[in-house]
Amino acid sequence: MPENTTAEERPGNLPPETRSFVGRRRELARLDGLLDPADEGHGRLVTLVGTGGVGKTRLALNAARRAASRYPDGVWFVELSPLRAQGLVGFAVVEALRLADRSTSPVTDVLADWLADKEALIVLDSCEHVLPDCADLVRALLSAAPGVRFLATSREHLGHPSELRVEVDPLPLEEGEEGGEAGDFRGRGGRPGDALDLFAQRAAEARPGFVLDEDSAGPAAAVCRRLEGIPLAIELAAARLGELTLRELDERLGERLPSPLDLLAVGVDEGPLRHRTLRTAIGWSHELCAPVERLLWARLSVFAGGFDLAAAEDVCSGGPLPAGRIPALLERLVEQSIVLRHRTDARRFQLLDSVRDFGADWLRALGEERTLRLRHLGHYRSLARGGCTEWNTGRQLLWCERVITEHANLRTAMDCALSERDGPTALRTAADIGFLWRHCGYLRDARHCLDQVLTADPAPGPDLVRALWARAAVALLQGDLDGAERWAAVCMAAALEQGDAVAVVGASYVTGGHLLLRGRLGEALVVLTGTEPLPVRDDWLGSAQLQVRLALSMTHLLRGNLTGARAVADEVRAESARRGERWAGAFADCFLAQIDLAEGDLAAAARNARTAIVAHSLLNSTLGVAHTLDILASAVVATGDGHRAARLLAVGQRVWERLGSAQLQSPDLMSARRACEDLVHEKIGTEAYTRAYEEGLAMSYERGIAYAAEGTPGP
Repeated sequence: MPENTTAEERPGNLPPETRSFVGRRRELARLDGLLDPADEGHGRLVTLVGTGGVGKTRLALNAARRAASRYPDGVWFVELSPLRAQGLVGFAVVEALRLADRSTSPVTDVLADWLADKEALIVLDSCEHVLPDCADLVRALLSAAPGVRFLATSREHLGHPSELRVEVDPLPLEEGEEGGEAGDFRGRGGRPGDALDLFAQRAAEARPGFVLDEDSAGPAAAVCRRLEGIPLAIELAAARLGELTLRELDERLGERLPSPLDLLAVGVDEGPLRHRTLRTAIGWSHELCAPVERLLWARLSVFAGGFDLAAAEDVCSGGPLPAGRIPALLERLVEQSIVLRHRTDARRFQLLDSVRDFGADWLRALGEERTLRLRHLGHYRSLARGGCTEWNTGRQLLWCERVITEHANLRTAMDCALSERDGPTALRTAADIGFLWRHCGYLRDARHCLDQVLTADPAPGPDLVRALWARAAVALLQGDLDGAERWAAVCMAAALEQGDAVAVVGASYVTGGHLLLRGRLGEALVVLTGTEPLPVRDDWLGSAQLQVRLALSMTHLLRGNLTGARAVADEVRAESARRGERWAGAFADCFLAQIDLAEGDLAAAARNARTAIVAHSLLNSTLGVAHTLDILASAVVATGDGHRAARLLAVGQRVWERLGSAQLQSPDLMSARRACEDLVHEKIGTEAYTRAYEEGLAMSYERGIAYAAEGTPGP
């Protein structure tokens, strides 16, 4: 990677720092050495181990940011806390790496193949509840990918022979103290340490103007001492200074918290002692909440990853908690640092793991756990149904954004539907969510949930047709042509049995699509032209109708009928524009760019390709982006700009790598790519080609898309 590459241009997905980071200089210095890829003397798996609330995640993120420039293939943060079921860690890593995996191979094999030649750092956050899955995945990837290192956070170590454990202790009260070795925090007249610095900063947020001085330093130190220097406990306590004086805070904590000596006297060792201290501190914050605030806290624990106000009102209201009170109560919990605003979206909220766990315990104690999980399922099932109903409209892009944002909650809802053993509900949920996941880039998740419901012999009806269509369509995008053929046949039979003419048209897409990809173009043409054209609907079936026409356009194109291909693509583009939908329209623009290129209209080819790239990227359609980038590079080099074409080829190569299947393994597409590369070499020479290609490889995905779509100046 060129030395002038900025942090924003490097690959990776580290979230931005939203609050000041305090202390940990010693730990960060040690991690600087352990995470240095040039130092082969250290192990490639480092695990930050410590009790809940001690700050493992924030330490890992800051260490990863400091190390980012040393990993040319990026630093990637994988958040595991939203996972509710086993077997999903690999899925979470695929999503974090933005791999739009098309293959049907085991996810570990896909990751091993993609990471084999990469130099990357992967941060696995909150491993303790999926520890066996994490250990198995890391073990496989350490063997398969010698340039990859892992930084994990967990309450327990992963158990790998080469694992290096870094104990994350509480913050010291005074400078020079080692965290965890001064449990009583005896004052020695030194400079205030990290624990007091953290308390002072968070106290100033709760009570503007707060500073540590002669009057406040003693009580503040006492509070930190009582809380064992645990950062989360300190932050929760400091947030109370909006309503309590510092001395009142100290006195109330003194009444609530047992002393370390009391706990040690009954044989409790240091780890559980600190866990109990944190639980007690959270419990004390819980006691200070009003009853309805406690109830909301408990009910919010059902969300995975994050939630917005509308979801909180719908899922958490009821009984003594009317929906109209939830906005004010939610703000109160934010003020008390119990609920946090999301790192990247101020309209969304989240709970830290320890706080969520406490709320979940209370929800169980209240006897409301199943009720709230079913309400959560109902909310996200309704959301998915709305997305399918309006997918083929001008709201499509908004729905795609919601599906991506709510992915963790949709996955949790799907898990709930499957665990309830309610066949019709599970089928309906999987049909809706599976369709949306297929179109928003989550192919593995879609296949996983659809396979589970379709092997349970579901009852005939519209839900079954939708689920079968989505399953066959997933197989098409994954290149699983045998699976596509099998599921397409069942889908067509179910559509004919249902007697819905539009469903039969939709089913012809998956039937004709697998024939098209197998190269059986004459048979595909018969299927795709053999259904009666019907008014295009607004829902998922309307999208299927447009995809039938797209497959027909591609069939004409591969048969050399450019006039027929253009007529159908123009028809789809016009219908897409009239509706405001983008998914089918982006593929129509892509096909038109191919036709323009074949006919020698280079300006039109570049224009249509750029339009397609923008829409594909907005809809998380990595396959569309990759394919269109190759077309754009061919158009650009044909105009004489070999340097830009070389960069575009490199950007496209990065995207194809994420798909795990270069040019879909299509001989025609691979031949076109090689012809473009040869022409660039001829135009600018090998040395210039290599330099420009490396500049393209150095671009982040976002920078590369902007460079391709907007025609921004080259490096």
